[in-house]
Amino acid sequence: ARRSDAVQPIELGCAAFFGEFYMEEIVVYVHGKGGSAQEAEHYKALFPGCEVIGFDYHARSPWEATEEFSGFFTAVRKRCGKLTLVANSIGAFLSLSSLNEKLVDTAYFISPVVDMERLICNMMRWAGVSEAELAEKLEIPTTFGETLSWEYLCYVREHPVSWEIPTYILYGEKDALTSMETIKAFAEKNNAELTVMPGGEHWFHTKEQMQFLDNWIKNRRPCKETENKDGLASPADGSGNRAGSLPCLQQGRAVPAGPCCSDPSGSQSRRVTYMYAKEKQQR
Repeated sequence: ARRSDAVQPIELGCAAFFGEFYMEEIVVYVHGKGGSAQEAEHYKALFPGCEVIGFDYHARSPWEATEEFSGFFTAVRKRCGKLTLVANSIGAFLSLSSLNEKLVDTAYFISPVVDMERLICNMMRWAGVSEAELAEKLEIPTTFGETLSWEYLCYVREHPVSWEIPTYILYGEKDALTSMETIKAFAEKNNAELTVMPGGEHWFHTKEQMQFLDNWIKNRRPCKETENKDGLASPADGSGNRAGSLPCLQQGRAVPAGPCCSDPSGSQSRRVTYMYAKEKQQR
């Protein structure tokens, strides 16, 4: 960390940053529904040398996020040379709705909700609610714990997502909220890299799923952070042994792990790649 001219601390959600410190890179974790900022602790080991913080946000809608997220990230951005976003589920959608390339340099999305209009329409179908009925009643509770909102549906229709940030997406093959068709369409439209875990769910929580997630991030970080004595970029597991790694990707093809995995914002990295890697390859 380097010193900057400012010396006064600023409060940012659950974290306080002191202006005298300037970080080369700050990683902000945005949790999903029912999650918490404390989940950021898991990601500290995946981003060595970086300040990793959890965003304890209060927004429940994209219009609320527009103000809260932009204010938080603007303040953090002033304290670092690079800002990396890690966002989960609805946290990814709120980020998509409120952030831009001036605030975020690179994004990692885990089971992101990328098409809220389609998700709301799907939930209306699950609940047996017509659009006319929702327009009349404005809000309708459902038996599966969500409240359908006419205001929310109208807002997402009127404010389509625009995203220009180099992005990596991790998606579970059995995600019940976002279809494979939807996530592929988003990745293609936004030139993102898409990784699919066979058998994976929307909620990554089992030991195997978390190991897959960890290796997914490690293999997309600059090689110098995971470089072994033999010069190959492959992350180590908790025992200190070299873990098997996903191949780095270059120009849409798999290549051996190596220097190509650095510079996620480079033109060669900004492409769509669908990786169906077996979990056992992560060990």
